[in-house]
Formats: sequence, structure tokens, C-alpha cells
Amino acid sequence: MGDEEAIERVLAGDINCFGLLVDKYQNKVLGMIYNMTRDHHLSEDLGQDVFLDAYRGLVNFDSSRSRFSTWLYRITQNKAINALRKRKPLLFAKAPERAIEASGFEKFATDELHMEFDRILDRLPVRQKAAFVWSEIEELSYKDIAEIEGVSVGTIKSRISRARRFLRDAVKHRKAISNE
Repeated sequence: MGDEEAIERVLAGDINCFGLLVDKYQNKVLGMIYNMTRDHHLSEDLGQDVFLDAYRGLVNFDSSRSRFSTWLYRITQNKAINALRKRKPLLFAKAPERAIEASGFEKFATDELHMEFDRILDRLPVRQKAAFVWSEIEELSYKDIAEIEGVSVGTIKSRISRARRFLRDAVKHRKAISNE
């Protein structure tokens, strides 16, 4: 069953069909939120909110204006961005309290690198971070991102370009410091 048929059936009173949409998009929605917030618990909470809002707003969905997935991802993005704006920055995402075992050094180094990248990514302006995450991590097309964001493809290209430049410069700066 396609999205449009499921939506029609939900609007006709068969609320169980909404579960089909949740099953189809849940992993993508949760992944998008996690990639923006880097918080599993928050991702699960916001994911529930996304689907609740989608269910409530389904009557206003217009398939002639966008695909259901794009509409749902827009709700997802708005929830993630609002959560990021409300969240207080953490001084330590994960303090490395565990002892480093000789055999686990590579994993520790990889975890540290990921945490450092997350810290750098968190310094991006929210809209640049969103565009970068949608493009580079979620692998959405510029066209889809532009539709989700409600802006032109050129604006998305510009945001991603600025984000890449910022990240590249931050990594170069980090390397320069670590070489001193």
C-alpha cells in the first residue's frame, strides 16, 4: 500500500493504517533526529512527537504540494531544530571515564574522534547543520532538502558549502594544535 492510499484510509477512519506509515518512516525519522541532536532518548521522544503531530495534521496534508515523506521530514526537522535551540550545551558529551584497555585503544580513538566531530558540528549555525546532516549523513538530495527547508536549491548548496568550509577549517585548526 502506498502513502497516499494509507493516508486516505486513515482519513476515512482506519487509524491502523497510520501504523503502516510509522513503520515505513520511523527509522529514517529517528535517525534524522539523532544525527541532529546526538541524543538517543531525545530522539525517541521527539520521534513520537513527530508522528503525533503528523497524525493530527494529516487532514491538512496536501499531496499536490509535496510528497508525504517530505512533509514528514519537515516536521522532523522543525522538532529537531526547536530541541537544539532549547538545549543547553553540554560541557562533556561523554567524559572518557573508562580505562583504556590495550586492545580497545583503536575504538577509544575512534570514539574520541567522533565526539570531537560532534562538538565541531554543534558549533555550526542550526540551518547549516541541518542542511549538512540531511545531505552528508542522511544522503538526501539537494532538491529534497530544499523542499523540506522551504528554500531554493541554491540556498541549500550555499549552506552546505559554508558548513563544509567551516568543518574543514576546524579540522585543520585541530590538526595544527595537535602537531604543536
